[in-house]
Amino acid sequence: PGVTLGAVALRRLPMAEQPHFVEITAESVGGLHFRVTHGPSGTTSITDAPKDNGGEASGFSPTDLVATGLLDCMLTTMAIIAKRENTPWGKTRGRVEKHMHPAPRRIGTLVIDLWMPSELPADRRARMEEIAHTCPVMRTLHPDEKVETRFHY
Repeated sequence: PGVTLGAVALRRLPMAEQPHFVEITAESVGGLHFRVTHGPSGTTSITDAPKDNGGEASGFSPTDLVATGLLDCMLTTMAIIAKRENTPWGKTRGRVEKHMHPAPRRIGTLVIDLWMPSELPADRRARMEEIAHTCPVMRTLHPDEKVETRFHY
């Protein structure tokens, strides 16, 4: 079976043939709420539109998930590389502020604070900062997206 997007037909390969394929589904559950499901784990979450766009803000909005995805991707990718390169690593945490652009409605700026592990040697800081700035989600964002990142040691 295939899916047609404009003039492009996409053939669905079995998941075993798509090692980097993850299916995520969304189903309306009333109002502006959607249940999103992560295919591999079955984990679900309910999303909602923000109040300024007619929602109740009772859950993550789609743009909140983008901001969350970037924050988590930065932290996860640094941890993966630290492990791979045998770099001392410990507890980290982060925070993201999402500032919306009014017209056209989109994310205008993301301000990210990353509190780095005390175990990280000073000579590895630049490497980990480079990893954060080149994580897969960061590379996916449009080049016009403004991202300010502050590292705290």
